[in-house]
Amino acid sequence: MREALKQLEREGLIEIRPKVGTYVREPTKREIVELFQLKEGLEGLAAGLLARRGRTPSLEFLEKNVKASEAAAAARDSERYAQLVHEFHWALVNGSDNTKLVEHYRLLMNQLAFHRLVLKTVENPRRISASSGEHRQVLQMIQDKDHFGAEAAMRNHVYASARELLGGNRDT
Repeated sequence: MREALKQLEREGLIEIRPKVGTYVREPTKREIVELFQLKEGLEGLAAGLLARRGRTPSLEFLEKNVKASEAAAAARDSERYAQLVHEFHWALVNGSDNTKLVEHYRLLMNQLAFHRLVLKTVENPRRISASSGEHRQVLQMIQDKDHFGAEAAMRNHVYASARELLGGNRDT
């Protein structure tokens, strides 16, 4: 148990105060900005790598996911859309076929508590619609095997999500 808590502390998820207690650690705004910068790079890389791979089960999954996401966006079903967003991003990263990227991404997502953040951003119906279109654009670049375009489209998507979450100013 002690080793598990130490690992969680190393990952920045909890804070252990000797003789006081153990607390869940909330990242600062600056840390969230920095984590989103990493997310932008990792997901951009993943999209580019997946685009180079061509037709894969991951690509087929993304195609189905984007269709379902567009339906959820049209129905303004923010809970379903948030779940599909989570699945889209993980399918993209897993589809990169890069185990080190997946390993670092998992740690990053734990630090961000990403699903909770997505739920916050999809409260805005305009963001759901924009996000859905951004996913479609990433998918198109991957289908076209345009690894530079896929990376740029994914980076733009993560940047737009971060701006929405942080109230329009990501450079704080």
